[in-house]
Amino acid sequence: MNENHARLCPSPEWAEHLHTDVIPVVTDGVDLGDEMLEIGPGPGASTEWLRHRVQHLVAVEHDEDACTRLSERMAGMNVRVVHADATSLPLEADTFDSAAAFTMLHHVPTPELQDALFAEVARVLRSDGVFVAADSLASDGLAEFHEGDTYNPIDPTTLEARLRRAGFADVSITVADSLMFVARPRRVNSLPAE
Repeated sequence: MNENHARLCPSPEWAEHLHTDVIPVVTDGVDLGDEMLEIGPGPGASTEWLRHRVQHLVAVEHDEDACTRLSERMAGMNVRVVHADATSLPLEADTFDSAAAFTMLHHVPTPELQDALFAEVARVLRSDGVFVAADSLASDGLAEFHEGDTYNPIDPTTLEARLRRAGFADVSITVADSLMFVARPRRVNSLPAE
């Protein structure tokens, strides 16, 4: 994490932005269920919002220091923080009603690793689950902001096909000031079609 992120991500202003302009927009009308997975919570601004809307929240964080700080902050709450790589989740398949990733996908270094993350989310979601996410769109300003850090923005024109290849069937993408999407796993029919 570069110095810009170290200042911005734990700030009250960033939390307010997520709580007002991002998370409620992408989750509007979406039933998050009881069991939720959050990918890449960082300092936990989105975790704080999400934990009030589900019974149990598992937050998977790759950065060990961020994981330790968030674990301490969420102790005694309905949040379990797991130190892991989201491209290879140490979690059982078909476990979660919902999954979320907010403003972190551009920190995954390659499109192939982003696709692995998508496939892992599809694997751990129940067949009636939902994946909600929001991320920034590519810009020169954000590339500059990320100097010295990983910056791999998702191309919105390729996203639907990538999510479908990862195991999602119902995909809704919104591109405005940012990239937001809601995706549901491909349902496996137990009975052959008549």
